[in-house]
Amino acid sequence: MDYSIETAPIETLAHDCIIIGLYQNQHQNQQLIPSGAALSDKLQSLIAKVVSRGDISGKIGEAVLMNVIPDSEVERVLLVGLGENKPLSPKNYRKVLSTAILSLKKSYIKSIACGLAEIVVEGCNSQWNVRQIVEVFNDASYQFTALKSDKETESKLQKVAITILESEFASAQSGLIQGLGIAEGVSFAKALSDLPGNVCTPTYMAEQALELGKTHPELSVKILEEADMQALGMGSFLSVSRGSRQPAKLIALEYQGGKQDAKPIVLVGKGLTFDAGGISLKPGAGMDEMKYDMCGGAAVMGALLAAVKMQLPINVVGLIPSSENMPDGDANKPGDIVTSMAGITIEVLNTDAEGRLILCDTLTYAERYKPDVVIDLATLTGACLVALGKIPSGLLGNDDELCNALIKAGESACDSVWRLPLWEEYQEQLKSNFADLANIGGKDAGTITAACFLSHFAKNFRWAHLDIAGTAWRSGQNKGATGRPVPLLSQYLIDRAAS
Repeated sequence: MDYSIETAPIETLAHDCIIIGLYQNQHQNQQLIPSGAALSDKLQSLIAKVVSRGDISGKIGEAVLMNVIPDSEVERVLLVGLGENKPLSPKNYRKVLSTAILSLKKSYIKSIACGLAEIVVEGCNSQWNVRQIVEVFNDASYQFTALKSDKETESKLQKVAITILESEFASAQSGLIQGLGIAEGVSFAKALSDLPGNVCTPTYMAEQALELGKTHPELSVKILEEADMQALGMGSFLSVSRGSRQPAKLIALEYQGGKQDAKPIVLVGKGLTFDAGGISLKPGAGMDEMKYDMCGGAAVMGALLAAVKMQLPINVVGLIPSSENMPDGDANKPGDIVTSMAGITIEVLNTDAEGRLILCDTLTYAERYKPDVVIDLATLTGACLVALGKIPSGLLGNDDELCNALIKAGESACDSVWRLPLWEEYQEQLKSNFADLANIGGKDAGTITAACFLSHFAKNFRWAHLDIAGTAWRSGQNKGATGRPVPLLSQYLIDRAAS
């Protein structure tokens, strides 16, 4: 989609529809946002008539499309409810934006002028508002068509003009750059994640990373093959891929936007392109969604792409261990003991707890970059979905400053996280009679014990772990990848670049 920032009155812009916000229970001269209050008297009277007959009250979540505007250059007006006339919370602002764009997924609407950037949002400015418009509109307009014979999408929207006061133009333009970068990163992650496991294999993921490197010279890409991992002693990672006919890949992307000697931020994303559970086979119901076990890896690529698009002055490394987890005569068996790159031996009590087996060797590999911080993200445990639902991602880590920065970034990006404890007492559950560690800790506190396992491989750097099992994709009728936590990671990178 083509976005632009406009300072002209919204009524003068030649588009298929204009979007105006409407407050609830206000006098006529106080019910519209400033761009609405600047409309012609004739158009304001028409809006007042629509409101007076009860078509819309102004509640958040309401919208009405005025399809016929007599004697006017304006073709259509979408009225969107804003609730009471007071600053909106960031999440309610995004709800307003979502209501607006979902109301305009009409085949005949190809261009819109949006006045919603001028709404006052608690603790936010026009830069943030504009960025959210781009993110929310792009997210709602995304539709997977890559493997459909009919490539037609529900939305035909091509152009969005965002109106703003002239004094806010520079701030809005900055928000537009951020929004476009993050939206592209989210779309990339969603499109990659929505592919089925027979298309998106570890080799395919590696090819997509290489393609990113070709398209964006700021990114350098290196692919480690199984022979390379064998030479490094990644016995834990390679034990997972033994059951698959698809060779494992360790994908490394580097973005050098900062000073040459500046320590990088390392992002590690789980890239399991299909997880059948191995010998500890998963139930058949819902197993198709295990193509989404690579969402962490896709999000890392998306975050790197966003950093490139925003030209952030920092150094970022993305590491993606990619494999399948399948049942086979050579697959891991419950009770097998493997040796990690760190030299720690692991008793595999459940082959379906494979994510930590590929992540632990990748965390050890991350040390060679001398990182400032390491953040791993993985669709790791169903226990996280049980504990937190689908609203926040789980957060654990060994550094309070890093975890607090991620919490703050999540609040700003409306991509929430909730921190769980990483107490020493939980480590007791990972004890093994036969190896240094067991790969599971029993049914209690599954999300925490998974992070406790990873913590053994993150002792030499500041580290945080994001469990995105509940937030990386949607199930049911609207099944599909969400692209999370690309907005969270992007905001963290923006904050780091500004510090």
